[in-house]
Amino acid sequence: PMRSIRAPRVRARRDAGRPMKVHARLGGVAEVAGNAAVAVVEVSKAVRMRGVEAPDVQKSFVAKGGADVDSDGGPVAVDEEGLPLVYDKTAIQAFWDKQGGALQKRWAEFLGLSVPFLTRVATLSITGGAAELAKNDASLARDARIIIEKLGPTYIKAGQMMSVRPDVLPQAALDELAVLQDAVKPFETPVAIATIEKELGGPLGEFFDEISEKPVAAASLAQVYRARLTGTDTYVAVKVQRPEILSTVSKDLYVLRRAAEVYQGLIERFAPQQRTDYVALLNEWAVGFYTELDFLNEASNQQRLRDLILDQEKVSGVYVPEVYHELSTRRVLVSEWIDGTKLSDCPKDEIRELIGVGQECFLVQLLQVGFFHSDPHPGNLMKMQSREDPTKNTLAILDFGLMASIQQDDMDTMVSSIIHLANKDYPALVDDFIDLKILPDDCDRAKVIPLMDKALSPYVKGGGAKKYEAELKKMYNMEDGSIQSTAGGFQAMTQDLLTVLNDIPFSIPPYFALLGRAVVTLEGIALIGNPDYRLVMEAYPFVARKLLREDRPAAQRALQEVLYASTQGGGSILQGRRLAVMLNSAMGVVARDAGEGVFVDLDTIPEDSISLSTGLRYLLSPRAESLRKVLEKEAIGAADILLRQAVRKGGGRLFAQLPQPPRLPGFLPFELPSFPKPEDVPGPMLVPSRTGGAPTPCLATPNQVLEAAAPKLSREEELFAISLADLAQGTLGRDAAVVLSGDALLEPEAIAGLLLGALATGDVPGTDNPQVAAIVKQVREQLKPADGSYKSFDGEGEEGKEEDTGEGVDEIVQAVRDLTPEESEVLQASARLVADAMWERFVDRLEAGLLGRTPAETPVRTEQPVAAAAR
Repeated sequence: PMRSIRAPRVRARRDAGRPMKVHARLGGVAEVAGNAAVAVVEVSKAVRMRGVEAPDVQKSFVAKGGADVDSDGGPVAVDEEGLPLVYDKTAIQAFWDKQGGALQKRWAEFLGLSVPFLTRVATLSITGGAAELAKNDASLARDARIIIEKLGPTYIKAGQMMSVRPDVLPQAALDELAVLQDAVKPFETPVAIATIEKELGGPLGEFFDEISEKPVAAASLAQVYRARLTGTDTYVAVKVQRPEILSTVSKDLYVLRRAAEVYQGLIERFAPQQRTDYVALLNEWAVGFYTELDFLNEASNQQRLRDLILDQEKVSGVYVPEVYHELSTRRVLVSEWIDGTKLSDCPKDEIRELIGVGQECFLVQLLQVGFFHSDPHPGNLMKMQSREDPTKNTLAILDFGLMASIQQDDMDTMVSSIIHLANKDYPALVDDFIDLKILPDDCDRAKVIPLMDKALSPYVKGGGAKKYEAELKKMYNMEDGSIQSTAGGFQAMTQDLLTVLNDIPFSIPPYFALLGRAVVTLEGIALIGNPDYRLVMEAYPFVARKLLREDRPAAQRALQEVLYASTQGGGSILQGRRLAVMLNSAMGVVARDAGEGVFVDLDTIPEDSISLSTGLRYLLSPRAESLRKVLEKEAIGAADILLRQAVRKGGGRLFAQLPQPPRLPGFLPFELPSFPKPEDVPGPMLVPSRTGGAPTPCLATPNQVLEAAAPKLSREEELFAISLADLAQGTLGRDAAVVLSGDALLEPEAIAGLLLGALATGDVPGTDNPQVAAIVKQVREQLKPADGSYKSFDGEGEEGKEEDTGEGVDEIVQAVRDLTPEESEVLQASARLVADAMWERFVDRLEAGLLGRTPAETPVRTEQPVAAAAR
């Protein structure tokens, strides 16, 4: 890297009478550099003696689509030099074995071009620090670009990826690397036409009426022509592979594999605790790069993504071109022509608009379907006019040679990690990293969690590498630039780095080579449009929607982890505020923490919160299917607790009103039998059946019926009931809270208030008359106590409290009234499900308490639900 955090160079000065000489410092640096160089040479020799094997493809995450058509037990198809047309470890190894001299020559060429450049960078850094590097950034960037062009397609690919990272490289380097995006030297058109005719098996005019004289685009692996299909007005893009590219790429894979072996050897020598297999990372990238040269595989990938994005997931604002399979071969690909503008060349407002669309599409690929584009560089993302609405823009995705597949378990863990990272839940994030094989099972959590906070929190704040660097300096008190603060901060940062290297044996999974490539490019383009772009927080609404929608066990667990809080008794309780926060997040309104406003605050409803009507409609849509199931289950439990509470309170007060048996004087010389209380006198009872059959007669006392139908609440259930009543009072008003808490018998005016509120809506038959509505309103006003004690929940103290006007109930009624027929049907189905479950619980308790049956002994219901009839 050309930019780095380093301590400033200390100039010669006198301190406490002792001279500090610059040449002594440089001598120490030179000694370290010399020792490092010796180590590199030794490891390189060891690698050469051991030999380099071709990457193994068995565990690759690269999507190979149609690349296995030759793997039918027969010999692998090869080109004129004997190179396989699809990636095959054995065939690649056989080719390498025959190319010893050529491979060594390519390795020497790589070293001859790269080592002098790296030496110059190191020298400038040692002698002048960041200032000297900045002074020479233009010439360094030009040299780097020229070296990359000389090294060829493999390295041009890497340069293209870094050309969109304004947060990592200075502007001079970006300007030079940007040349690699479009200024790759094309090969001659007659060569391209010869390739087309050879691959398609006929003269050019048999397939195309016209073709552009020059390529419209030239890339590192191929170039594209605009052509018109024979006998039609349809224009297509014809992608033609560069000649001899397979041989060049194969040799470069050897060079990179050897470089990876050398680097792995250095890591094993100087940081043996690290468990990352850098050779495996290179293998994944190498296999993917080789697979890009198989255009039949690309055609298969393109068709699959088109089907997933446009047809299955129906992602709006995105387009994947149609592919013409009958005209595509391993070296020629024909697809729909797209007129558009490269995304990175668009105005910043259009980049911000379309990067949001691209981000949604990428998250669908990565976290929803497990099949994602691993090479979304600027040339592969274009702005085109929407075909449905010409006034809008659409993001067109091109070039599907490198796609990756991810298993469902890994997708679930990535979703959890985004939630935990955005919520700053680092203890839970450690578990995610263990599941992703980044951390071992036996990692030292006490060391990992603080370092995780230091490393990841600055990244969540967004802004790319430059702001990440600024946050690190702030964290380590290096902002003022003084020698003392910088030296102290640098020492602390070095200590943390040594802790990571020596005590935390992390590793990077191979598929991160593909995922990282995609994320680096997309984030870089986003930073062009928005310098403060925050990838993690921008992804949070998508993850929230995913959790609210999916009903798979893993998604349900992740959702419940967010919505529920632990209780003192070891249980958990649904948090209403967290539910509101998740609904808002799914709609794109994310609550920020009160500190720096970076992380998600699960316990604070955002100021610009969505309306009740919007939230209800979202809840009843297919997008919230998972949440509905959680809430239906929660509603059954909540209704059961509230009903038991109300029954026990009402039963107790009813028993207290019954005539009690007389009490005889206690001075009698003999003992008389006591008279039973009315609630303890047995009587006939009919116990209903869950199956709709005939009820079962029995003898039971009122107390037995009460205990069977409404068992006493546990301490946690009592607290939950109180929280539900408070929630009802804050949202629906005092009347609803009184009724839900079981105190309606003590305050009948609460029931009257609710009934009058329902009448006031005009939805009850006969109440749409204005005169009736006026009478209802007048009666409601008269029911309010004169002392002003009938207040809402939101006030603080007796003064300043607002009257409970029933607006909460009115708002809910209005929201329900605004539902579409389909949404109303979903709401009614959920209500029926809760009612049926409540009825079954009620009957089960009566059968268990009065008849001695267990639920397992109750026949399974096979007929229609009887809950409605029972009610």
